[in-house]
Amino acid sequence: MTSAAQQPDEPRAPGAGRPRGPVDSSRVPRYAGPATFARLPRLDEVGTADVAVVGVPFDTGVSYRPGARFGGNAIREASRLLRPYNPAQDASPFALAQVADAGDIAANPFNIDEAVETIQAAADDLLDTGARLMTLGGDHTIALPLLRSVARKHGPVALLHFDAHLDTWDTYFGAEYTHGTPFRRAFEEGLLDTSALSHVGTRGPLYGKKDLDDDEKMGFGIVTSADVMRRGVDEVAQQLRDRIGDRPLYVSIDIDVLDPAHAPGTGTPEAGGLTSRELLEILRGLAGCRMVSADVVEVAPAYDHAEITSVAASHTAYELTTLMSRGIAGSRAG
Repeated sequence: MTSAAQQPDEPRAPGAGRPRGPVDSSRVPRYAGPATFARLPRLDEVGTADVAVVGVPFDTGVSYRPGARFGGNAIREASRLLRPYNPAQDASPFALAQVADAGDIAANPFNIDEAVETIQAAADDLLDTGARLMTLGGDHTIALPLLRSVARKHGPVALLHFDAHLDTWDTYFGAEYTHGTPFRRAFEEGLLDTSALSHVGTRGPLYGKKDLDDDEKMGFGIVTSADVMRRGVDEVAQQLRDRIGDRPLYVSIDIDVLDPAHAPGTGTPEAGGLTSRELLEILRGLAGCRMVSADVVEVAPAYDHAEITSVAASHTAYELTTLMSRGIAGSRAG
């Protein structure tokens, strides 16, 4: 029964016609129907999209608690509560651009190398349609193939990385592809604009000072969670905008950037993190940046309670989607 939802339209080119939005929650209860992101149409219902929300249920690269393979669907379930108007950004993202749920990229859970290749190929296909990607992880390993795809399209990109951890380590147990190594590999492969790299929310113990020295040599600037607390979100957002400039921007968000009080459902929690309010406000402060794709990763619902982490992740993805939709609408108007 689809009478309360918008009916499927003819396939559309990105930017063509009026976007098809989410199911009307005043006519269909939020708990009814398929759990697409924000109750949006599936990609096969609209043909193509300006922003494709895609899941990557893969967590073979984790070094501690597994379970992020279930993160994407947990975020989708929590996103049933999202509404079509974003007052914080004064925008209706699903009216400004066609946003659609592209389903999941199925990657081999027993072979990381093959999984990385599969994710990259699927991301290439989606980006080639003209879409930007809003990816729901999965563990942070997936950021590497996503960055390969984005850099293939845009060249080296600015990177804004929200995380408790640096994720620029070399190997774990001799493995080069893990959730703690994606940004070292991305640096080595020339995927990043080294003049515009930032970590935000880092904290906690390291293996040694060399971790910071290596990270600095790659070009990363660091805004710790303590910096956010002391300086405030407006100053931090301004610093990040200044560093990014008008470069194409990829935003990667490990949900463990949030304090465990705000995101208990994750694999490697660290005390002293951002609040969900701080994260959302920093993201809103990026309005005007040229965001080309983004991800939200490391949601592990088995350790969540009352869907605290999934709710935070769904709102994070919503703010990122709004920023991309605003950027798309602005580029068309200009």
